[in-house]
Order: sequence, then C-alpha cells, then structure tokens
Amino acid sequence: QVQLVESGGGLVQAGGSLRLSCAGSGIFFRFNAMGWYRQAPGKQRELVAAMTSGGILNYSDSVKGRFTISRDNAQNLLYLQMNSLKPEDTAVYYCRVIGGAWGQGTQVTVSS
Repeated sequence: QVQLVESGGGLVQAGGSLRLSCAGSGIFFRFNAMGWYRQAPGKQRELVAAMTSGGILNYSDSVKGRFTISRDNAQNLLYLQMNSLKPEDTAVYYCRVIGGAWGQGTQVTVSS
C-alpha cells in the first residue's frame, strides 16, 4: 500500500522560504512521475511542480523561478523548495504519485 506523508509547512512572512518534504512507503519515487499540488480556499487543486522518473521538471507559471522540485533517491524523499513566497501561495500542499496516491497535505500560510 502506497503512503505519502508531507511535512515542512507552516507560517512564513512574504519573501520568506520553506522546504516541504514528502516521505513515501510502498513506492520508489525514482521510478515514478511525482508532483506537488496545492489547493487554496475556494479554489481548485492545481499542479505546481512535477518531476518525471527521468528527472524532467515542469512548473506552473505562477511558481516558475521561485519553487524547485527535487528528490533524494537514497532516502526516497520528494522536496519542494519554495522561495520568495507570496501571500497568494497560501494553500494546502499535497504530494502525489502522478495518476495515483495522494498525501494528506501540509498547510502553508504566507503573511503579508
């Protein structure tokens, strides 16, 4: 059974940084396309960053240049480094196996 657990969310001031982590069990991240999604109150869940098994990266226009997705194959961890955070980045962030399991989410709140 695949389980994904996110951590690293919190409250940060605008312009600050956070790094989210996603730990996986029952799956090897390096063999799967993985993504970070977010859902703000009253909005649809959106994909913000993705990484293929071959390491190809893709970002939404809203986070390009500020967020970086990466993975640690040895630890089976997925990361999302978020820099220059804006209040509009406030959302619950989810780790996902593309087309498959979701994590439970971690709250990121950016104050102005």
